[in-house]
Amino acid sequence: MHIDIDQDVCIGAGQCALTAPDVFTQDDDGYSTLLPGAQDSGSSPLLREAARACPVSAISVSETVG
Repeated sequence: MHIDIDQDVCIGAGQCALTAPDVFTQDDDGYSTLLPGAQDSGSSPLLREAARACPVSAISVSETVG
């Protein structure tokens, strides 16, 4: 899976980090970022739920085509 965070849309609500703390964290300014190694992993069962929990839909999760 591919995970994308639109930094121009993110408001730093932190719902992603609360829902899937093994994938998301917040940077020093409070905005969402992926934890090292989380990109393209899709290993968290809560990944899609975290994307749905974002109040501004800044997170997209897509299948990796390859």
